[in-house]
Amino acid sequence: MSTDVIMPALGFDMTEGLLARWLKNEGDPVEKGQAIAEIETEKATVEIEAAAAGILARIIVHAGETVPVGTLIGVIADAGEEVAAVTAPVPVSETGEGAAPSEARVKASPVARKMAEEAGLDLSRIKGTGPGGRVVERDVQAAIAAGSAPAPPGVPAVPAPGAPVPLNRMRKTIARRMTESKAAAPHFYITVEINMDDAMKMREQLNALAPEAERISVNDLVVAAAARTLARFPVLNASYREDNLEMHPQVNIGIAVALEDGLIPPVLRDADKKPLKRIAAESRALAERARTNKLRSDDLGGGTFTVSNLGMFDVDEFIAIINPPEAAILAVGAVTRRPVAAAGEVRIAPLMKTTLSVDHRVADGAQAGRFLQEFKKLLENPVNLLADGHAAQ
Repeated sequence: MSTDVIMPALGFDMTEGLLARWLKNEGDPVEKGQAIAEIETEKATVEIEAAAAGILARIIVHAGETVPVGTLIGVIADAGEEVAAVTAPVPVSETGEGAAPSEARVKASPVARKMAEEAGLDLSRIKGTGPGGRVVERDVQAAIAAGSAPAPPGVPAVPAPGAPVPLNRMRKTIARRMTESKAAAPHFYITVEINMDDAMKMREQLNALAPEAERISVNDLVVAAAARTLARFPVLNASYREDNLEMHPQVNIGIAVALEDGLIPPVLRDADKKPLKRIAAESRALAERARTNKLRSDDLGGGTFTVSNLGMFDVDEFIAIINPPEAAILAVGAVTRRPVAAAGEVRIAPLMKTTLSVDHRVADGAQAGRFLQEFKKLLENPVNLLADGHAAQ
């Protein structure tokens, strides 16, 4: 029985994707869950995994072509199974839309064409490094930076000093989504300071006994505490949808990872049901896949809450913009040793500030305050994080 391979939707606002390359050739055997192709979205390069074992019987959309979400791009079949011929859709990348007529024959991705047009570059003068010599985004960026691609007569090859520089695809997406978020969602912010003394001691004890690959970070403690708190305050795990609240059945926490071009939040699913060690292992794997452009299709999309941590940059405190359609985001600062008064004495303790940004259409200050109160209690009494999560697996 054949299984369709389709262009997946990796977020509520994704409409199309670029098939960057096939990792298998037509006729190759594949295993269920094995990566068979890579796609490029506005956010990242993501691997598509085989939904079934069999033979990659037909490749319909080829490397370098951009197609809408839901498009049939390939077929997996049983060995010896006949697969009907399928006409491939006309790829967006070959329509020449947005490109000068003289460049229509140049193989280039839509993003590369747009960037070249905005920068006044002649695509035919740019060497492509994409599949089949196709000009891709990085080629245009390199040409802009080096000034190595001559432009048509009368058009400067690179922007003059002080002139605008075209944003790459990720920065454009971030700009659009953050603008939409601030315009549509009335934000309010609440900050608490947490004594991390017991949490840091517990982390040190756990890591002393654990191999390198299983060590727990401060962010793992934060994610575990946030996930369990969200299970008790589901309104902050909801989304505003046209005068209604969509209450999400899962606690899926986006963990913001800093890449060269911006932040991307791969998603840790069912985080409230996972023990601390599993949260640490899965978070590390997500971050590594994000940094190496090896994200899987189920690593993106479906987030219900985001944690953004700038503590590693010695940032004490900041506020973050909500990642729509989520209702809240938690901004985490560095753990720093500062004076604190306790039991009539002043001593030095490791303190951490966290700020919760909330969509006021979804929750009010009292609800957010109770959330942070419970979140703080968990981190200041971290032994509770060692027990299995709610219905832990």
